[in-house]
Amino acid sequence: MLADWTPVQAQIDGVAVKEVRSVLRENGTLTEVFRADWGLDDGSVDQVFQVELDPGQVSAWHVHFVTRDRLFVTRGRVRIVLYDARLDSPTRGAINEFRLGGERPGLVTVAPGVWHGLQNIAPGSSHVLNLVDRAYTYDGPDHWRLPADSPRVPYRFPDLGPGR
Repeated sequence: MLADWTPVQAQIDGVAVKEVRSVLRENGTLTEVFRADWGLDDGSVDQVFQVELDPGQVSAWHVHFVTRDRLFVTRGRVRIVLYDARLDSPTRGAINEFRLGGERPGLVTVAPGVWHGLQNIAPGSSHVLNLVDRAYTYDGPDHWRLPADSPRVPYRFPDLGPGR
C-alpha cells in the first residue's frame, strides 16, 4: 500500500481500475459508475447487467475473447481476481486481486482474454454491475467457463466458512 492506501500491484496488460468517491448529498449519496472521459478503454457500452452473489459464494472462472467486462460493486464487498493466460501478453501469468464495495467503490475493466472470478466477502449479499462493450449473444456467446478450482488458473479463493 502507498500512503494514500492505493494498492501496489502491477496491472495486467489491458486491465484498468478507477477508484471513485461517493458524493454525500442531503438525501443520500451519488456514485459515478462509468464515464467515457475516464479514458480506461474505448468507452462503448452495449449492455449492462447485475449479478447478485450470496455470502461467501464464488463465480469463477470466466473469460471472453472479444468482449470487455467492466465490473462495479454496487452493494456489499467483493474480491475480484484476474488471471492473464494470454500467450502474447507482456503480463502473461500475472494475477491481480481487488477488494471493492460500498466503502471503496471502483470500476475494474477486464481485457478480452483475461480470466476473472468474483467472491462475495461480505456477510450479506453483494451486487456487481457489468457494463460490457458487446452485448451477450445467445446463439454464439463469447463466454467460456472453468470451475473455481481449475488447475488452469493458479489461484484458489479462500473458504470463508459456513454462512460466509
